[in-house]
Amino acid sequence: MAVYPDIDALEQLAEHIALRCPDQVLETQLAFGELTVTSTVSGIMDLIEFLRSDSSCRFSTLVDITAVDHPQRPQRFDVVWHLLSMYQNQRIRLKVAVREDEVVPSTIRIFPCANWFEREIFDMFGILFAGHPDLRRILTDYGFSGYPLRKDFPTTGYVEVRYDESEKRVVYEPVHLTQEYRQFDFLSPWEGAKYVLPGDEKTKG
Repeated sequence: MAVYPDIDALEQLAEHIALRCPDQVLETQLAFGELTVTSTVSGIMDLIEFLRSDSSCRFSTLVDITAVDHPQRPQRFDVVWHLLSMYQNQRIRLKVAVREDEVVPSTIRIFPCANWFEREIFDMFGILFAGHPDLRRILTDYGFSGYPLRKDFPTTGYVEVRYDESEKRVVYEPVHLTQEYRQFDFLSPWEGAKYVLPGDEKTKG
């Protein structure tokens, strides 16, 4: 049985947050049964603390932190927090737009589980978090070049890894692709085929 969100309750929540945190809230948006609150880099910590402690909110669970790359914007990234209130049975999405050279405050002090989320965002997008106790890569290898979830990161990466039997170790080499690999004719598997499938000969009779 599907459980649909209470739209009226989310609208009341949006009004409550905007009224209580006017300096931290830039916009509230209710779409597809979900509430998104846009904040500022300087105000996001105060907003999260309010959402966690306010008796009408009590968003005590940090579900996830992620990011979205918009390379065409001056504020290139959106950093996104997803919070859950098990007391009010509500979810909320917080969003902050940041420049490529901008530092986002770490939320570890409020939610210790933010540690690995923030490390993953740093690893995948290169976004820095001020106050993080151990901000280093978590998914990629040591010495990895670039940030894989940025839109300008090549799908092939910059280097390939293989085990060198003569050196008895793993070696890194620049990616070399043949030109044929880079060209796509956008045909389906059945178009332009050089072979005859069983039964095709019947159409020529």
